[in-house]
Amino acid sequence: MKQNIVLCSLAIVCLAFHAVANASDRNLIQTLYHADFVPDADDDVPHFSLDGEVGILAATGNTDTTSLKAGITSEQETMHWSNSYFAELLYKESEVSADGETTREKTAQRFFGYAQFDYKLNHPGQRFFMYSDYENDAFNGYDYRASLAAGWSQRLWRSEESEFRYSVGPGYAFISAEPGTTTSVNNGVIIRASAEYRYRWPSGARLRQFVSTETGEDNTKSRSETSISANLFGSLAMKLSVILNHETDAAEGVDPLNTETSVALVYQFF
Repeated sequence: MKQNIVLCSLAIVCLAFHAVANASDRNLIQTLYHADFVPDADDDVPHFSLDGEVGILAATGNTDTTSLKAGITSEQETMHWSNSYFAELLYKESEVSADGETTREKTAQRFFGYAQFDYKLNHPGQRFFMYSDYENDAFNGYDYRASLAAGWSQRLWRSEESEFRYSVGPGYAFISAEPGTTTSVNNGVIIRASAEYRYRWPSGARLRQFVSTETGEDNTKSRSETSISANLFGSLAMKLSVILNHETDAAEGVDPLNTETSVALVYQFF
């Protein structure tokens, strides 16, 4: 009888120690990342969202210019997949003076889109990702550019206020030069890495910071997106965004750093 009591006491002590250890791990993660530890916060599975944004600027008088920026963002959560889709279009016409004549010319035209598919592994927050993108810019010295990548993705934390995730893995870049140009083509193996941080205030305003880089043998292409959005009413919001694109080996006659600052209306369809 005494032996059974001792064994039961030891079992209770072990269970208590295990519970305390788990609580300590959670407190440690909460201290490190300043966020509630959520083993797998996909409580809204299945989930699908679709946001559309549009920004238009038309100026006349001393400056005659027209610009349009439109985009679509979508996110999908299932039991086994966490997917994101994005596409944007930028178009701009400006007044240009040459040889004493003033004409309107196209000064910007770009389409960019990407899709990332994260397959959820057994361990919470850990995924295997597959990524692809495509860019067609009439003023970057290339006919088009595309890339494929796959590797490791992880969501370090997700709480009601904030979320942070990253991904890293090898891939391949496909680049086509403009016909008749001497622009070098940097096709080849790349290493792609990205990180995304989101924060939501109690008022409903949101901050998103996204950075990515694709490093190859001859060129490194980096992108940074910073945006702040605030609800106006219902499903309509206003968004301020700053985008920076940089290349270490840009095409001849092209600035290695390009920046975009825009204000747009965003409508949440789903």
